Amino acid sequence: MPIFSYRARKKQEEDIFEGLVEAESESLAVDILEERGFMVLFVEEKKTGLANLELMLGGVKAKDLVIFSRQLSILISAGVPVVESLKDVVNQTKNKKLKKSIVEVATEVEGGVKFSEALANHPKVFDNFFVNIIKSGEVSGRLQEVLLYLADQLEKDYDLRSKIKGALIYPAFVVGSLFAIGVLMMVFVIPKLTDMLSQTGAQLPLATRILKGTSDFMVNFWWLVFLIIIVIIILVYFYSKSVVGRKHIDNIKLRLPIFGKLFNYISVIRFSLGLRTLMLGGVDVVSGLEISSAMVGNVVYSDLIDKTRENIESGGGFGEIFENNKLVPKMLPQMLDTGEATGKIEDVLEKVSDFYTREVNNLISNMMSLMEPFIMVVLGVAVGLMITAIVLPMYEISTNM
Repeated sequence: MPIFSYRARKKQEEDIFEGLVEAESESLAVDILEERGFMVLFVEEKKTGLANLELMLGGVKAKDLVIFSRQLSILISAGVPVVESLKDVVNQTKNKKLKKSIVEVATEVEGGVKFSEALANHPKVFDNFFVNIIKSGEVSGRLQEVLLYLADQLEKDYDLRSKIKGALIYPAFVVGSLFAIGVLMMVFVIPKLTDMLSQTGAQLPLATRILKGTSDFMVNFWWLVFLIIIVIIILVYFYSKSVVGRKHIDNIKLRLPIFGKLFNYISVIRFSLGLRTLMLGGVDVVSGLEISSAMVGNVVYSDLIDKTRENIESGGGFGEIFENNKLVPKMLPQMLDTGEATGKIEDVLEKVSDFYTREVNNLISNMMSLMEPFIMVVLGVAVGLMITAIVLPMYEISTNM
């Protein structure tokens, strides 16, 4: 018998219930639930096999949310009701997971649930920032304006991520290629060359002996090398998920040469953009800081934002906590203090995000310019080591023969 998943609530009650029910058809499933005293908000046959696996594993990309927010803001600005707007957007949504969530949200809103509450029932698709900005729009009666702010924020964040990914693709590809070539050389080429040198009976240089020993170990104990790599990856993964580990890794990221500055600027941009969007939507500063601390993507900055919120609640200034941290760009606390003094925090946050966005663009351009000579140096060192360990001994042997 088919199994249906449902979302419903008891009549005259606000609490929403989720569960499974067995029935011959969808209409019979609704009848069963209504007989139990439920008002059905959503019911769907539970998928099995590959279709269900696709929904479970498939994610919602930032670009999908940008398009969804932009389309929804346009429809609501045109005077189309929320439910009808959601139904219209569904027809234009390609991502299956997002499409399913929008259908469920539309059904819940149609059943009397607030828009923000319906979104909150799908935390894997709509995060805390998304839900709270919509909630602020509902409370203030400025939902269409808030949706425009939200769409702009998501679009800027998506553009920032795209630029960073684009800048890292080339060096990642080169490093990966060099690693793969190095492994192939050590496993297939080096053993033959070193065996040929050993057969001459000549004393091999230290560099050649080290290279031969490393190559022999990789060939004879490849399973151990593979196991060590897997164990290291697993340990790093679980360490990065722990509170201490994530803070340690994020702290290292901010201190890296060149890249540290990039990670700092990205955190500042996300913080300033997020807080500005929330405040424009009607969220107060303290609540805005609490929400934006979760979206900067760096634990060090999240802690600074949380401490700033506590400092403001205690009567302190906006930029005091940031000013005492050496990793934070000096301009940020100065601008925050200026915005607080003039009462124009939103304008100052916009200027901060615009300035550091330009800085990120310049930094990425400079990184791309420096990347090619850096790669050439790495290649030169690798070739030099190869010549020292293999070519020179072969030349000496051929000279002495």
